[in-house]
Amino acid sequence: MTSQWSKLILKNFGNAAASYNQEAKLQKRFAWLIAEKCSQQHIPKGIWADLGSGTGLLAEALETLHPNQSVIRVDASKEMLMQHPTISQTQLWDLNFGLPTWSTQPALLASSFALHWLKDPSNCIQEWLKALTPGGFLAIALPVEGSFQEWHFAASKSSVRCTAMQLPSKELILKNLDAKHIRYQKLHIYKDKASKVSSLLKPMIKIGAHSTPQFNLKVGQWKELQKAWPRSSLDNTVKLSWLIQLLLIQR
Repeated sequence: MTSQWSKLILKNFGNAAASYNQEAKLQKRFAWLIAEKCSQQHIPKGIWADLGSGTGLLAEALETLHPNQSVIRVDASKEMLMQHPTISQTQLWDLNFGLPTWSTQPALLASSFALHWLKDPSNCIQEWLKALTPGGFLAIALPVEGSFQEWHFAASKSSVRCTAMQLPSKELILKNLDAKHIRYQKLHIYKDKASKVSSLLKPMIKIGAHSTPQFNLKVGQWKELQKAWPRSSLDNTVKLSWLIQLLLIQR
Protein backbone atom coordinates (compact mmCIF):
# COMPACT_ATOMS: atom_id res chain seq x y z
CA MET A 1 0.00 0.00 0.00
CA THR A 2 1.51 3.27 -1.11
CA SER A 3 1.68 6.33 1.07
CA GLN A 4 -0.49 8.19 -1.46
CA TRP A 5 -3.15 5.46 -1.31
CA SER A 6 -3.12 5.53 2.51
CA LYS A 7 -3.51 9.30 2.49
CA LEU A 8 -6.47 9.07 0.13
CA ILE A 9 -8.21 6.56 2.41
CA LEU A 10 -7.68 8.78 5.46
CA LYS A 11 -8.79 11.90 3.59
CA ASN A 12 -12.06 10.30 2.48
CA PHE A 13 -12.86 8.92 5.91
CA GLY A 14 -11.92 12.21 7.53
CA ASN A 15 -14.25 14.15 5.23
CA ALA A 16 -17.10 11.76 6.08
CA ALA A 17 -16.53 11.62 9.85
CA ALA A 18 -19.34 14.00 10.86
CA SER A 19 -22.01 12.12 8.87
CA TYR A 20 -20.64 8.59 9.29
CA ASN A 21 -22.96 7.38 12.04
CA GLN A 22 -26.07 8.47 10.16
CA GLU A 23 -25.13 6.51 7.05
CA ALA A 24 -23.24 3.47 8.33
CA LYS A 25 -26.24 1.15 8.74
CA LEU A 26 -24.38 -1.95 7.56
CA GLN A 27 -21.36 -1.22 9.76
CA LYS A 28 -23.59 -0.57 12.77
CA ARG A 29 -25.42 -3.85 12.27
CA PHE A 30 -22.25 -5.92 12.22
CA ALA A 31 -20.65 -3.99 15.08
CA TRP A 32 -23.51 -5.10 17.29
CA LEU A 33 -23.34 -8.64 15.95
CA ILE A 34 -19.64 -8.86 16.87
CA ALA A 35 -20.34 -7.43 20.31
CA GLU A 36 -23.12 -9.96 20.88
CA LYS A 37 -20.84 -12.85 19.89
CA CYS A 38 -18.20 -11.53 22.27
CA SER A 39 -20.75 -11.34 25.09
CA GLN A 40 -21.29 -15.09 24.72
CA GLN A 41 -17.62 -15.79 25.52
CA HIS A 42 -15.62 -15.51 28.72
CA ILE A 43 -13.23 -12.79 27.63
CA PRO A 44 -10.64 -11.86 30.26
CA LYS A 45 -10.62 -8.42 31.86
CA GLY A 46 -7.81 -6.09 30.90
CA ILE A 47 -7.10 -4.09 27.77
CA TRP A 48 -9.81 -4.24 25.12
CA ALA A 49 -9.25 -2.37 21.86
CA ASP A 50 -11.31 -1.51 18.81
CA LEU A 51 -8.84 -1.50 15.91
CA GLY A 52 -9.72 0.87 13.07
CA SER A 53 -12.53 2.13 15.26
CA GLY A 54 -13.81 4.89 12.99
CA THR A 55 -16.42 6.74 15.03
CA GLY A 56 -16.51 3.94 17.61
CA LEU A 57 -19.59 1.89 16.65
CA LEU A 58 -17.97 -1.39 17.73
CA ALA A 59 -16.42 0.05 20.90
CA GLU A 60 -19.79 1.51 21.87
CA ALA A 61 -21.55 -1.82 21.33
CA LEU A 62 -18.91 -3.69 23.35
CA GLU A 63 -19.11 -1.21 26.24
CA THR A 64 -22.90 -1.34 26.22
CA LEU A 65 -22.94 -5.12 26.54
CA HIS A 66 -20.00 -5.09 28.99
CA PRO A 67 -20.82 -2.08 31.26
CA ASN A 68 -17.71 -2.43 33.45
CA GLN A 69 -15.28 -2.71 30.55
CA SER A 70 -13.77 0.22 28.67
CA VAL A 71 -12.54 -0.14 25.10
CA ILE A 72 -9.59 1.76 23.61
CA ARG A 73 -10.57 3.24 20.23
CA VAL A 74 -7.63 3.06 17.79
CA ASP A 75 -7.76 4.81 14.42
CA ALA A 76 -5.50 6.71 12.02
CA SER A 77 -8.10 9.41 11.34
CA LYS A 78 -8.11 12.37 13.71
CA GLU A 79 -11.49 13.44 12.38
CA MET A 80 -13.01 10.06 13.16
CA LEU A 81 -11.61 10.03 16.69
CA MET A 82 -13.04 13.51 17.26
CA GLN A 83 -16.53 12.01 16.95
CA HIS A 84 -16.06 9.87 20.07
CA PRO A 85 -17.44 10.94 23.47
CA THR A 86 -14.90 13.01 25.40
CA ILE A 87 -14.75 10.39 28.16
CA SER A 88 -13.65 7.71 25.68
CA GLN A 89 -10.05 6.57 25.51
CA THR A 90 -8.83 7.14 21.95
CA GLN A 91 -5.48 6.49 20.33
CA LEU A 92 -4.33 7.97 17.02
CA TRP A 93 -2.41 5.19 15.30
CA ASP A 94 -1.89 3.77 11.79
CA LEU A 95 -2.34 -0.01 11.97
CA ASN A 96 -0.23 -0.44 8.83
CA PHE A 97 2.72 0.01 11.21
CA GLY A 98 1.60 -2.76 13.56
CA LEU A 99 -0.13 -2.43 16.90
CA PRO A 100 0.38 0.34 19.44
CA THR A 101 2.39 -0.46 22.55
CA TRP A 102 0.29 -0.94 25.67
CA SER A 103 1.23 -1.58 29.30
CA THR A 104 0.04 -5.21 29.14
CA GLN A 105 -1.01 -7.66 26.47
CA PRO A 106 -4.59 -7.00 25.31
CA ALA A 107 -7.37 -9.42 26.26
CA LEU A 108 -9.58 -8.48 23.30
CA LEU A 109 -8.69 -7.06 19.91
CA ALA A 110 -11.82 -6.34 17.91
CA SER A 111 -12.09 -4.87 14.43
CA SER A 112 -15.06 -4.19 12.17
CA PHE A 113 -14.85 -3.12 8.52
CA ALA A 114 -11.24 -2.00 8.88
CA LEU A 115 -8.98 -4.97 8.13
CA HIS A 116 -9.53 -4.87 4.35
CA TRP A 117 -8.14 -1.32 4.23
CA LEU A 118 -4.76 -2.51 5.57
CA LYS A 119 -1.92 -3.61 3.33
CA ASP A 120 -1.70 -7.27 4.47
CA PRO A 121 -4.89 -8.49 6.20
CA SER A 122 -3.72 -12.09 6.67
CA ASN A 123 -0.45 -11.01 8.27
CA CYS A 124 -2.31 -8.52 10.48
CA ILE A 125 -4.48 -11.33 11.84
CA GLN A 126 -1.40 -13.34 12.77
CA GLU A 127 0.25 -10.34 14.44
CA TRP A 128 -2.90 -9.47 16.36
CA LEU A 129 -3.33 -13.03 17.60
CA LYS A 130 0.28 -13.15 18.82
CA ALA A 131 -0.20 -9.87 20.67
CA LEU A 132 -3.06 -11.22 22.79
CA THR A 133 -2.70 -12.40 26.34
CA PRO A 134 -3.12 -16.20 26.65
CA GLY A 135 -6.85 -16.90 26.57
CA GLY A 136 -7.55 -13.55 24.92
CA PHE A 137 -9.81 -13.10 21.89
CA LEU A 138 -9.63 -11.67 18.41
CA ALA A 139 -13.00 -10.63 16.94
CA ILE A 140 -13.24 -9.36 13.37
CA ALA A 141 -15.76 -8.58 10.65
CA LEU A 142 -14.86 -7.55 7.12
CA PRO A 143 -16.24 -7.74 3.58
CA VAL A 144 -14.53 -10.37 1.45
CA GLU A 145 -14.16 -11.41 -2.17
CA GLY A 146 -17.50 -12.36 -3.69
CA SER A 147 -19.12 -9.15 -2.55
CA PHE A 148 -20.67 -6.80 -5.13
CA GLN A 149 -21.55 -9.61 -7.55
CA GLU A 150 -24.18 -7.42 -9.26
CA TRP A 151 -21.60 -4.69 -9.81
CA HIS A 152 -19.12 -7.13 -11.31
CA PHE A 153 -21.86 -8.64 -13.50
CA ALA A 154 -22.87 -5.22 -14.83
CA ALA A 155 -19.25 -4.28 -15.51
CA SER A 156 -18.68 -7.50 -17.46
CA LYS A 157 -21.92 -7.16 -19.42
CA SER A 158 -21.29 -3.52 -20.35
CA SER A 159 -17.54 -3.96 -20.90
CA VAL A 160 -16.99 -1.15 -18.40
CA ARG A 161 -14.16 -1.43 -15.92
CA CYS A 162 -15.32 -2.39 -12.42
CA THR A 163 -14.01 0.17 -9.93
CA ALA A 164 -15.14 -1.69 -6.80
CA MET A 165 -12.33 -2.18 -4.31
CA GLN A 166 -10.62 -5.56 -4.53
CA LEU A 167 -11.37 -7.41 -1.30
CA PRO A 168 -9.37 -10.19 0.38
CA SER A 169 -10.62 -13.74 -0.10
CA LYS A 170 -12.16 -15.79 2.68
CA GLU A 171 -9.35 -18.31 2.15
CA LEU A 172 -6.74 -15.61 2.71
CA ILE A 173 -8.41 -14.51 5.94
CA LEU A 174 -8.60 -18.08 7.26
CA LYS A 175 -5.09 -18.92 6.13
CA ASN A 176 -2.83 -20.31 8.88
CA LEU A 177 -5.59 -20.22 11.51
CA ASP A 178 -5.85 -23.19 13.85
CA ALA A 179 -9.44 -24.46 13.64
CA LYS A 180 -9.47 -25.56 17.27
CA HIS A 181 -9.05 -21.94 18.38
CA ILE A 182 -11.95 -20.61 16.30
CA ARG A 183 -14.96 -19.98 18.52
CA TYR A 184 -17.22 -18.54 15.81
CA GLN A 185 -16.93 -18.40 12.05
CA LYS A 186 -19.63 -17.50 9.57
CA LEU A 187 -19.86 -15.89 6.16
CA HIS A 188 -22.86 -13.58 6.34
CA ILE A 189 -24.75 -12.47 3.22
CA TYR A 190 -26.18 -8.96 3.28
CA LYS A 191 -28.20 -7.50 0.41
CA ASP A 192 -29.10 -3.87 0.00
CA LYS A 193 -31.68 -2.75 -2.56
CA ALA A 194 -32.82 0.54 -4.06
CA SER A 195 -34.70 1.98 -7.00
CA LYS A 196 -31.49 3.07 -8.74
CA VAL A 197 -27.81 2.17 -8.73
CA SER A 198 -26.63 5.56 -7.45
CA SER A 199 -28.72 5.03 -4.29
CA LEU A 200 -26.88 1.76 -3.67
CA LEU A 201 -23.44 3.28 -4.01
CA LYS A 202 -24.03 6.69 -2.42
CA PRO A 203 -23.79 5.38 1.19
CA MET A 204 -20.20 4.28 0.48
CA ILE A 205 -19.33 7.84 -0.47
CA LYS A 206 -21.15 9.32 2.51
CA ILE A 207 -19.14 7.19 4.96
CA GLY A 208 -15.84 7.69 3.11
CA ALA A 209 -15.53 4.06 1.99
CA HIS A 210 -15.26 4.82 -1.72
CA SER A 211 -11.48 4.91 -2.03
CA THR A 212 -10.16 2.94 -4.98
CA PRO A 213 -6.72 2.75 -6.60
CA GLN A 214 -8.42 2.83 -10.01
CA PHE A 215 -9.27 5.85 -12.14
CA ASN A 216 -12.84 7.14 -11.93
CA LEU A 217 -15.28 6.22 -14.68
CA LYS A 218 -16.55 8.81 -17.13
CA VAL A 219 -20.22 9.80 -17.10
CA GLY A 220 -20.97 7.75 -20.20
CA GLN A 221 -19.37 4.67 -18.68
CA TRP A 222 -21.46 5.04 -15.52
CA LYS A 223 -24.61 5.21 -17.63
CA GLU A 224 -23.66 2.02 -19.46
CA LEU A 225 -22.89 0.30 -16.17
CA GLN A 226 -26.24 1.29 -14.68
CA LYS A 227 -28.14 0.07 -17.75
CA ALA A 228 -26.43 -3.33 -17.45
CA TRP A 229 -27.09 -3.65 -13.69
CA PRO A 230 -29.54 -6.55 -13.09
CA ARG A 231 -33.03 -5.55 -11.94
CA SER A 232 -35.61 -7.54 -10.04
CA SER A 233 -38.51 -8.76 -12.17
CA LEU A 234 -40.80 -8.36 -9.16
CA ASP A 235 -40.33 -4.73 -8.15
CA ASN A 236 -37.77 -3.39 -10.68
CA THR A 237 -35.24 -2.66 -7.92
CA VAL A 238 -31.47 -3.08 -8.09
CA LYS A 239 -29.44 -4.88 -5.45
CA LEU A 240 -25.90 -4.91 -4.07
CA SER A 241 -24.71 -8.01 -2.24
CA TRP A 242 -22.07 -8.14 0.48
CA LEU A 243 -20.25 -11.15 1.88
CA ILE A 244 -19.16 -10.36 5.42
CA GLN A 245 -16.75 -12.70 7.18
CA LEU A 246 -17.11 -12.86 10.96
CA LEU A 247 -14.49 -14.54 13.09
CA LEU A 248 -14.01 -14.99 16.81
CA ILE A 249 -10.69 -16.62 17.69
CA GLN A 250 -9.20 -17.40 21.08
CA ARG A 251 -5.49 -17.48 21.59
